[in-house]
Amino acid sequence: MGAPSESDSDAALLRAVARGDDQALGTLYDRHAGWLHARLSRRCGDPETVREVLQDTFVTVWRSAARHRGSGEAGGWLWTIAARRLVDARRAATRTPETAPAETPIPVAVTPSAEDQVLGGLRYGELGSALDRLSPELRSVLRATVIDGLTTREAAQLLGIPEGTVKTRAMRARRELRTALGTPAHPLGGTA
Repeated sequence: MGAPSESDSDAALLRAVARGDDQALGTLYDRHAGWLHARLSRRCGDPETVREVLQDTFVTVWRSAARHRGSGEAGGWLWTIAARRLVDARRAATRTPETAPAETPIPVAVTPSAEDQVLGGLRYGELGSALDRLSPELRSVLRATVIDGLTTREAAQLLGIPEGTVKTRAMRARRELRTALGTPAHPLGGTA
């Protein structure tokens, strides 16, 4: 394969990265770093942590590109790596004592992320109305576990709450959504 181009699929770029093609990694970075940075920034107010997590994400991609099994876009795979790196960074921060006083994050105008557009864009339908009625705590648990695909432990680390609280809020959110949508609970715990 020659020099990677913007039209190469993510899967083709990842195969090239797996062969050690740093230009393919650069193309993949250029394609995905912007939205990953924006999404990470919405979950972490520390710009330095966001930059480190983004860098760690692409180092992981460099090391593990051969294990990617997708045939199309790699966005979901990249986000999973980035979200887990963010959890790791927060976990490491809680183990390391602060050496400098904590800085107050500077408020930044943020455009809605893809998941916020999906969740918020549904506001004109029944699901959107039901989601709008959920408390921010319940919505954040749904976002972490359903949209971001994090485990209960990872969501707990990301949100800074105990694992049991994540489970309880997820159950409450599902129950409130079912009630709001008039969907009966399935006898085995899911929805029909």
